[in-house]
Amino acid sequence: MSAKPPPGIASELTLTGQILIAMPQMSDPRFNQSVIFLCAHTPDGAMGIILNRPLKKPRFSELLKQLEIEPNPPSREIRLCTGGPVDNNRGFVLHSPDWLTDGSLDVDGQHVLTASMDILQAIAEGGGPEQCLLALGYAGWGPGQLDDEILQNAWLNAPADDKILFDIDHQSKWQRALAKLRIDPAMLSGAAGRA
Repeated sequence: MSAKPPPGIASELTLTGQILIAMPQMSDPRFNQSVIFLCAHTPDGAMGIILNRPLKKPRFSELLKQLEIEPNPPSREIRLCTGGPVDNNRGFVLHSPDWLTDGSLDVDGQHVLTASMDILQAIAEGGGPEQCLLALGYAGWGPGQLDDEILQNAWLNAPADDKILFDIDHQSKWQRALAKLRIDPAMLSGAAGRA
């Protein structure tokens, strides 16, 4: 039996546009010390992009070559990351709202998710959004699954900021995300409690 939030409280809250921070006791190696930007959190489920799992291969130019997108080499390079274990052959560009196309999803007015070839073409040509990252795959949760994991003390959440989303200092993102909440990782407990 899963724990249900009190009526009218968590059922109306959305974490869309926030970051999830894995608790230190996260046993799933795919999410250990991960920081995830939540692109959607609804009663139907949740979807997010892991921000601190950079990919060494392929490089952006190699990916463009595979997709036959010109110019190659591109006028601009962007970083690639493992966005999560779901659909990891599919690319998602998380970016600033200064570039949009018909298929773009406005996440929270400050961040956009686009999964079309148009954005890759624009970036290759030196344009596109000012800030962006390309994620292969995503993290996904079914209806109520993320809420249950939060109640089980697997995740913390915090407001997102562009430094955590877009900078390349991957090693410290988890610690910096916790610092946003003024939390020292050594002081965290894996036990969930109720008042």
